[in-house]
Amino acid sequence: MLKSFEHIGMTVSNMDRAIEFYCDLLGLKLHLRRKMPDGMQVAFLDAGGGMLEVFAPSGGVARAVDLPEGTAGVKHVTFHFENVQETFARLEAAGVEVKERPRFAVHSEMLNRIAFVRDPDGLIVELAERSQNRLG
Repeated sequence: MLKSFEHIGMTVSNMDRAIEFYCDLLGLKLHLRRKMPDGMQVAFLDAGGGMLEVFAPSGGVARAVDLPEGTAGVKHVTFHFENVQETFARLEAAGVEVKERPRFAVHSEMLNRIAFVRDPDGLIVELAERSQNRLG
């Protein structure tokens, strides 16, 4: 029997920079950070309803590329915020790369306002407010 969403794994080029973005700017909580025998760093960042398992290989990685249309894969990761406009303004002031400014969501029965930014490695992060019928 399914209990909940647990985590998604992602690779970053720099663990300190990833923790600064996801924890300091977005508000996730660092739950565990450890260095593996091969030099790779691993961290679990708690988003409140699931976690990001973040890997930083010791040799670094190339910047992420957007998923091409017609290709299976993960397009973005979305986090629920009380106020997208305020969160977006704070991120923009911090110099975070903007992909799409706040707007009303197409699927209004699910989400109210959304915006898109990029993490330090170019991964797309969606900021979302839930629609009125999903609050609670």
